[in-house]
Amino acid sequence: MPEAGLVWLYEAGIGESRAALVEDDRIVEAAIELDDGTPRVGLVVRARLVELLAGRRGRVAFDGVEALVNHLPAGITQGASLTVEIVREAIPETGRAKLAKAVATDLPPCPAPTLYERLVATGIPVRSPRPHETDALEQAGWSELLDEAVSGEIVFPLGALRLSPTPAMTLFDVDGAPPLEALALAAARAVALSIRRHGIGGSIGIDFPTLSGKAPRIAVAAMIDDALPQPFERTAVNGFGFLQIVRPRPRASIPEILRNDRVGAATRALLRTLERTPPTASRRHSLPPGVHARLIARPDWVAELTRRTGVVHELESA
Repeated sequence: MPEAGLVWLYEAGIGESRAALVEDDRIVEAAIELDDGTPRVGLVVRARLVELLAGRRGRVAFDGVEALVNHLPAGITQGASLTVEIVREAIPETGRAKLAKAVATDLPPCPAPTLYERLVATGIPVRSPRPHETDALEQAGWSELLDEAVSGEIVFPLGALRLSPTPAMTLFDVDGAPPLEALALAAARAVALSIRRHGIGGSIGIDFPTLSGKAPRIAVAAMIDDALPQPFERTAVNGFGFLQIVRPRPRASIPEILRNDRVGAATRALLRTLERTPPTASRRHSLPPGVHARLIARPDWVAELTRRTGVVHELESA
C-alpha cells in the first residue's frame, strides 16, 4: 500500500522529464530522464551481435547504439541477430561511459516504460503542476537538490557530507565536531536519505569518524538499515569507520547525470525558469556563453520554449 501523504510531482520539461516524490513538502526521492534517445531499462529490441566475448558475453548493436550482453544463447555466432532487453542504462564516466547492459529474451520488441509510466506503476498519486501555477517542485526543494548533486555538499544537523561519484563507487565523507558517536549516527541517517533522494546505486562507500568500541559501530549500521529502503546489502562499520553499501543500479544517479554535462544541466534549468516567466517580463536574456552555444545547437529546444510560452525569446551570449 502506498504511504499516506506521498505524492509524485512530475514535469515533462524541455530536454528532460523530472519528478520528485514529496512528503511533508520535502523531496524524499527524485528522478531525471534526459530526452537524449539513449536506451532505457525495459526496452526490448532486435539487435546484432557485433562482438563475441569470453564467458558467453558479447556486444550488440541496434539503432546506432551498443550494449553488453551476458549469458548469450549457446551456439550463437558473431553477426547473428537476437532479441535483447535493457536491464541497465549507460552510466556516464569521465573520459568514457559504461555501456548499457542487456539480456537475451524471448519477449516481443516493445519500448521502455517512460518516467511517467514508472511513476504511475508505483501506485502513488502523480500530479503534474502547470508552469503558470505555484512552483510546487521548487517549494519542495528542487534547486537545493540540484545544488547538492553538483556541489556534493550536503548539510545535516551536527555536520556535513561530501558526496563524490567515482568510477569505482560513490563516496560519502562525513565532517563535523565531537561527540563522534552522535555525529556518526546523524550522518548515517543523512547518508541514507541522500542515497534515496539522488537515486544512487551500485557500490557506495561511507567514511564515518573512527568510533571506539563495537556498540557505536553497530548502532551506526542499524541506523542505515532503518533509514534506507531495501533492497541493498552492506558491510559492518570497520575499525577505521568505513562502511560499504551495494544497491541495484539500473540507471545513473542524479549527481552522475548533472556532472556529466554541466552545461546541459544549466541549459535545461534555464529553460525551466523561462517556461515559468510571465509573458509580460523581458524577452531579452543574456546567457553564459556555454548555455547560449548549447541553445544555438538545439533549435528544437528553443522552438519548444516558444510554443509553450507563446513568446519569442531573444537569447544573447553574455
